[in-house]
Formats: sequence, structure tokens, C-alpha cells
Amino acid sequence: FYGIFRVMARPPLSVTIITLNEERNVARSIESVRGFAQEVLVVDAGSSDRTVEIARHLGAKVLTNPWRGYGQQKNFAQSAAAHDWILNLDADEEVTPELAVEIQRTLERNDGKGFGGYSVPRLSRYLGRWIRHGGWYPNRIVRLANRKVSAWSEPDVHEEWIVRGPVLPLAHDLLHYPFRDISDQIRTNLRFSRLGAEVLRKRGEGKNLLKLILKPIGKFFETYFLKSGYRDGIPGFIISVNAAHSIFLKYAYAFEESERKNEGSRH
Repeated sequence: FYGIFRVMARPPLSVTIITLNEERNVARSIESVRGFAQEVLVVDAGSSDRTVEIARHLGAKVLTNPWRGYGQQKNFAQSAAAHDWILNLDADEEVTPELAVEIQRTLERNDGKGFGGYSVPRLSRYLGRWIRHGGWYPNRIVRLANRKVSAWSEPDVHEEWIVRGPVLPLAHDLLHYPFRDISDQIRTNLRFSRLGAEVLRKRGEGKNLLKLILKPIGKFFETYFLKSGYRDGIPGFIISVNAAHSIFLKYAYAFEESERKNEGSRH
């Protein structure tokens, strides 16, 4: 009876996952939580692959919401969830059995009283190995919070889960599978670099030759040397080059946009 009482004492948990063409990842993410979550809610932005079919087959509730941005989608999912305690996952993330137990014990122990949220260390896999340096780990992010005291920011890129109140650290890793291969990473770099350039435009920052040259060099030095990316071998070197390339593209796109405007004003 004691074990039953402990389960009953734990507040119910909703898991929210936003998706767009995530058939490669979504099953792994859902299967890692459906054994202990009272609800798995997938908010899909109109996938053209089997994402929705897979999610429903695994017992997830699926809602469709047109894409308006990362933070916007996550706020929609949070508001549509059945329960106040939310575990938010990206479709390419997986809860380990150890983290699952820790989450349950955390909620059982104190129902989160006095705490708004919890952060987890995220461990990413890239080119066949777990990456532990270069700024990729521990990469702590808030993934568990009570929606009564939390909301997602809604910038063009790099949304954050803002929690009113203390955020405590959980110990066990959340696993992350960000890229299928190098081509997939480059496509992601292109997308986020354009979003980053849009942020610069909204700030009123135009072309900046000095930043275009120095920022990528600084990013490589930071990730490969200062943050010990070299300790991850060749994958670490490739990560640092790609990080520098992404920064280069952001300022290159800003330069391109500025030149396009200048060209238009001359005609």
C-alpha cells in the first residue's frame, strides 16, 4: 500500500513535444516517457511524413497548430496540456531510464513545492560518439516546470523556458540526437543563420565587415580550444568548424540583406 500511496501522491505529468516532419525521431522520444507520464501531447505543425501516424500509434494525443515559431509552438502545447507539471521534449531528445526515475522521485518528494522548475544536462550524439566538450555538454536546459510559473520566450531563434522562481538541477542526462549526418547539420546551420540574421536586422544592425571576419574565428577558438572541443577528436573539430561557419553565415546574410537594400535604393 505504501508504494501505491507514493504513486498517487505524485502530481500528474504532461509531456509536450512539438514536431514538423520528425518521423525519424518521434517514436524514440515518446517511448522514453510513456511509461511514467500521464499524458504525451504532440503538437504538429503540418508534417508531410509519418510523424502524426507514429505518434498516434504510440498513444500520444496529437494536435495540429500552424507553425509560428519555436517558442509560440511550445507555449501553445503548454496551454493545451492536461496537467500543470510539464516535461518538455524536443522530438530528437530521449529520457534515459535513470532520468525518468529521478523525475518521478522529484515530483513525489515535494510536488515541486517552492520550486518553479528543474534543469537537466543534455548529452548529444554526433558522428557516432557522445560529445562532452566544445560547449555541447553539460548544456543545461530547463525541461521540467510547472506551467503556473513558467512560459516560453518567443524570439525568432533560441527560445527559453522562463521560470518565475528557483530552478533546481537534476543529475541525470537527457539524450539528444541533433543531426542525421553532416548534411543535416549544414541544413540546420542555414536555417538558424537566416533566423539569426533576421534578429540582427530587427536590432538595426546592418553589414559589419569586422564581425564578418572576426566572429567566426572567435567562435572556432572558443569551441575548439577554450571549451576543449579537441578532446572529442575529429567530430569535435568538425563541430567547431561548423559552429564558425554558422556564425559566418549569419553575418554574411546580414551583409547580403544590406547590399540588397542599397541596390534597391539606387533604382
